[in-house]
Amino acid sequence: MTKGYLLDPHTFLWAVGTARKLSPKARRICESPSKPLYVSSISLWELITKCEAGSLEIPSVGSTLQSGLDRLNARALPLEAAHAFALYGLPLLHHDPFDRALIAQAHVEELTLVTCDEANQRYPSVKWVW
Repeated sequence: MTKGYLLDPHTFLWAVGTARKLSPKARRICESPSKPLYVSSISLWELITKCEAGSLEIPSVGSTLQSGLDRLNARALPLEAAHAFALYGLPLLHHDPFDRALIAQAHVEELTLVTCDEANQRYPSVKWVW
């Protein structure tokens, strides 16, 4: 049984901005969660990094991301040592370090990952929905 839902960066952005891009199940989870919602600090870092690199535009990125967390009543999930240690031995099914960290966090915290990323969905140790 899941302890909550970990939203990947796309899910988080779509939930607070373009909900029509979410699957019906992902939309239900984000709008009326039966368990707590989390957004990884790694995802927030990734989004800010993309804004700084010019590959993503989010006006007033810091306050916008915080207001998104508030709107969804989502908690920021910090990267802990246990999450970093869980990266060791994690199969290289995905080469994106941000996504691998999400997988490790979902595994350690027993969270269901809400993602449309097929590479993330291939990890057998993590429950996911879309």
